[in-house]
Amino acid sequence: MRQLLRLVRSVHTATLVSGRNSQKPKNILLYGIGGGIAVGTVYGGYVAYDQWKKRQITIANTDFENSFLLNQMPPFKPSREVRAVLDYFSISYNVVEVNPVLKTQLKWSEKYRKVPILIAETPEGDIIQLNDSSVIVSALFSFLISQKTAESRPVDDRRHNPMVHIANCYPSIKYTDEKGVEQTQIMNKYFLMYEEDMQGRSKEDILEERKWRNWADSVYVHTLSPNIYRTISEAVDSFQYFDKVGEWERNFTAWERYMVIYVGALAMWLIAKRLQKRHNIKNDARRSLYEESDHWMSSIKKQNNGQFMGGEKPNLADLAVYGVLSSIEGCQAFQDLDENSKIIKDWYRKIQQDLTH
Repeated sequence: MRQLLRLVRSVHTATLVSGRNSQKPKNILLYGIGGGIAVGTVYGGYVAYDQWKKRQITIANTDFENSFLLNQMPPFKPSREVRAVLDYFSISYNVVEVNPVLKTQLKWSEKYRKVPILIAETPEGDIIQLNDSSVIVSALFSFLISQKTAESRPVDDRRHNPMVHIANCYPSIKYTDEKGVEQTQIMNKYFLMYEEDMQGRSKEDILEERKWRNWADSVYVHTLSPNIYRTISEAVDSFQYFDKVGEWERNFTAWERYMVIYVGALAMWLIAKRLQKRHNIKNDARRSLYEESDHWMSSIKKQNNGQFMGGEKPNLADLAVYGVLSSIEGCQAFQDLDENSKIIKDWYRKIQQDLTH
């Protein structure tokens, strides 16, 4: 980031604070708190939220005025989905690795302690916090559309950074579920702003993409935990893979690493049993993973003659499902899936190749 981003001792809603002055605190916009709550208390005491160890992902030919900071847990699906979109569309960004258990790196975000969190800083000095991976993906893609169609919009619209407007388009609602527990939901998190400017795409195509993005979040992702934490040994192996891919040795102390690996593995083994029952995963959890993967592949074949759900090129649904699978690539469940389904050879590797070129 061009400068240290600091949170101020205040409470802000998803409304831009008027006035920009270098002697005043920066404007902080909080979006998607609690899976979409656009209001929250900022952590008091001037805590810098980019003070943690971070690495820069620089992609050639990036031409965006906004700068981005991604707080992530790299092995997990929501972070992987956002990374896939940033990488695929050549958006450079900084990364902060978050400890999965302690979450020390998120202490500045008092009301929302999940990952990923994307911080966008505009040239005008506005700082926008986006929560929930699906909201982040929708906002990023909407931002890309706005960049491509900027010249066709009225001059007054071009004077304002579109990211501020886009972030305001994802409000949340609160409701009480059947158990009497208050819940929060973003009703339109799979919607894209500026859809009218998406030339060459039909309404049916956009709706289909939206449907499969929802499927990735509400169905496919729930086959993961019962598979990668199927046994205690498999859970430990999975966390050791996470340790490697997340570079925890570089980012966390030794005791933090061992606590996350062994305590985390035991906890997730227990949690996975509950999730398996809650989401109606078969007793043989591998069967659910194989069947949903085959369902995805057969649906692509029915949709079009292309190799992706988006046709000849991946769309956001493809990248969402890729995010699910890439989060377990080093786990035993991924190897078994490769041997029992065509999804890895015929689809996953092709997207992976696109992302590395």
